Amino acid sequence: MSNALQQLIRERLDRKGWSYGDVARRGGVPRSTVHHLATTERVVRMPQAATLEGLAKGLELPLDAIRRAAAEACGIHVYGAPSTEGADKTAPLSGDPEVDLLIASVQQLSADDRRHVAALVESLLGRPAKDTPEN
Repeated sequence: MSNALQQLIRERLDRKGWSYGDVARRGGVPRSTVHHLATTERVVRMPQAATLEGLAKGLELPLDAIRRAAAEACGIHVYGAPSTEGADKTAPLSGDPEVDLLIASVQQLSADDRRHVAALVESLLGRPAKDTPEN
């Protein structure tokens, strides 16, 4: 079974009649990277921003569509409001991909782990953490 990023890449290659090399040249990314992302069932970590930007350019697709497909391929669902680009797409909540990725990742944690993350964030912001009841 293929993931969202594989499906997006394969669909675009089929529709346009392009090769991995064509996408790589247009996007300024290595052919091996395009091939890897198009054939790997489970992407272990989110690709670098430059890789996503190059893939979007090479595939002639919006960066947000590539970013969301890559996040889903990593097992992360990025939540957002509906986009004006199409009914099946969503727009980022913050406009910052790192913030959106953090939000989506935190939502997958247990309640106890979320409390730990909240305490860490509060300490990084220099505010005392709120006392939370232990469950």
